[in-house]
Amino acid sequence: MKEYLIKYRPFLQFLAVFLLSYLVLIGIYQFYLGQFDAVHFEVDGFTDLVAQQTQFILETFGYQVELSPSTFDPSVKLAVNSVSAVRIVEGCNAISVMILFTAFILAFSNGIAKTVGYIVGGIFIIHILNILRISLLTIGIIKYPEYTHILHDIVFPLFIYGVVFFLWIFWITKIMNYVQKTTTT
Repeated sequence: MKEYLIKYRPFLQFLAVFLLSYLVLIGIYQFYLGQFDAVHFEVDGFTDLVAQQTQFILETFGYQVELSPSTFDPSVKLAVNSVSAVRIVEGCNAISVMILFTAFILAFSNGIAKTVGYIVGGIFIIHILNILRISLLTIGIIKYPEYTHILHDIVFPLFIYGVVFFLWIFWITKIMNYVQKTTTT
């Protein structure tokens, strides 16, 4: 048993750091969400910020956008040209994606400054692309309502998770040089 622990130590260490950091970050996020009254449809501050930034982007593209609180769930209704288009719920704010990204980077880290810098930069990229994703999804739903399911459930999740996957690969191969280290030893 001891030889397996030694042999697979890097993998087990990765797994332990990933799971521990993921669980801690999810716990912190759940604590944050617990401060908002979901029973009375109160939206958390970050989701509200995402809605406001989406409004800004859509207005930049020339759309008339109105935000209003939902009366049946904790979300922000987004109307375009006075027509209700989408609801922005807590799951749209990409924090869970940011947590997953962060846990992976922490599990593959070996220096605090480089790791923290990459996490902050990656979260910023994910956030900006998420705002663009919601904006483009809204435009897509307005112009092609028959494709709402495909756009919302397939195309745009592939986009955001694809970006996260690319950021992970870039971290491992270019920043950490992990592939070069393992192939030369």
